[in-house]
Amino acid sequence: MPKSILITGCSSGIGLCVAQGLHERGHQVFATARRREDVERLRSTGLTSLVLDLDDSASIRDALDEVLRQTSGTLDALFNNGAYGQPGAVEDLRREVLRAQFETNVFGPLELTNRVLPVMRRQGHGRIIQNSSVLGFVALPYRGAYNASKFALEGLTDTLRLELAGTGIHLSLIEPGPIISRFRENAYAAYQRNIDKTGSAHRDRYEAMENRLTTQGSVAPFTLPPEAVLKCVVHALESPHPRIRYRVTLPTHAFAILQRLLPDKGMDWLLRRIAAAESRR
Repeated sequence: MPKSILITGCSSGIGLCVAQGLHERGHQVFATARRREDVERLRSTGLTSLVLDLDDSASIRDALDEVLRQTSGTLDALFNNGAYGQPGAVEDLRREVLRAQFETNVFGPLELTNRVLPVMRRQGHGRIIQNSSVLGFVALPYRGAYNASKFALEGLTDTLRLELAGTGIHLSLIEPGPIISRFRENAYAAYQRNIDKTGSAHRDRYEAMENRLTTQGSVAPFTLPPEAVLKCVVHALESPHPRIRYRVTLPTHAFAILQRLLPDKGMDWLLRRIAAAESRR
């Protein structure tokens, strides 16, 4: 049966692909984006689109109110996809930079989820799908802010799933590895805004990172198109038995296995080797 679903972060990449894919499958999709020009572009493709800025409580409230107005007060599903990555060594992260990362990646999605839950409780069913990351359960250097935000999202989701047992509301985590998107472009912009490499102990690594993030055609190994995530979201939305976790891309599956098999020091050694190889690309 067609379902109504609200999706955040639909201007490009995973959000856009999922919004279009679910719309083509006959679902009532509300595709949201932070900027008005992106909303107009989404509407021009035939999608129902609204402005929703995860950093703004009023924007979250207004967008959800409009969705509920159009659905007569019901909502079958929420896909929390909107997020960005803030590169930088942990010791170079100012408090306000880390706070901004959490506002978009954690606090905004949580506020939206908490506003949706009373609707789903009243109707006795719902699906909440959280777009996490392989970096929600393993950490890589120079991604501390993003790692922390996705670890936090996973912890909140796991807790909420236990608290909602028996309500008919299902929670699923999507854990993608590298996916074709504008993630690198947006991450580089965040790096330029917020990280000053002058005098940093990590200056050499930053220069290698800059080269990786700005090299045209540079793609991480095992990168998949966003359709790989769409396939998982379809199952999480439509299956009578949605999974708790959907791991996407070979690196995510491999890290999940290695984390169970390797001791902590062995895992640290492997992650350092991967980061060193990455800096040479």
